[in-house]
Amino acid sequence: MRYFIELAYNGTPFFGWQRQPHQITVQEVLENAVALFLKNKIELTGCGRTDTGVHARQYFAHFECDDLLTDSDCDKLQHKLNSFLPKEIVIYSIFQVDDKLHARFSALNRTYKYYVAPSKNPFHFPFTYRVFEKLDIEAMNVAAGVLLGNHDFTSFSKLHTDVNNNFCEVKAAYWEQQDDQLVFTITANRFLRNMVRAIVGTLLWVGQGKISVADFQNIINQKDRCEAGVSVPAHALFLEEVNYQFK
Repeated sequence: MRYFIELAYNGTPFFGWQRQPHQITVQEVLENAVALFLKNKIELTGCGRTDTGVHARQYFAHFECDDLLTDSDCDKLQHKLNSFLPKEIVIYSIFQVDDKLHARFSALNRTYKYYVAPSKNPFHFPFTYRVFEKLDIEAMNVAAGVLLGNHDFTSFSKLHTDVNNNFCEVKAAYWEQQDDQLVFTITANRFLRNMVRAIVGTLLWVGQGKISVADFQNIINQKDRCEAGVSVPAHALFLEEVNYQFK
């Protein structure tokens, strides 16, 4: 039987989601905890990678279990995990799904948010990127509109990744003011490694007047990572939402 875990995590102390040798990751911590309480080795499949220091307000992973876990069993496992796991990880729910539902490949859309601080705020700094230059938000939103649709995003991808192609369908991309923060929201069917951070860094160039909207379009067309802006820091990036077609 296949079970989904819905969780959230503060990525600050972790080297991303995916298990890797000699580094502490969310996957390793969670796999070890679930295996401890189920008294059986399990392997979690996540809905995607998050880089070192990136956070997730909503994340899904699935695992296989030979034993049937009732709703009550799942609730008890959730409670035990939340009592045992470090403070940076919370489990929202555990539930059985169809065996064909896959945490990564069945996800319809993923939404990320990136938080920018145009002014100093001691209560935001751990999760926002401080920008000192004045930003033209209108120009940044015009440039963000260029991202919509199905495009080759090689210019915003980490080099030498193990994917078949660099096409992603972006369904929403915009900046908005939220109190004293600027928030960039982007929704797509898939994301490449480092893609959101590279896009934000390049859009900030637009907002700072370093490049035009036409230049931004040309960077996409070039399919060359060297043409795009620097990747902004990971600590202000959140995986916000993952959508599935649950029955």
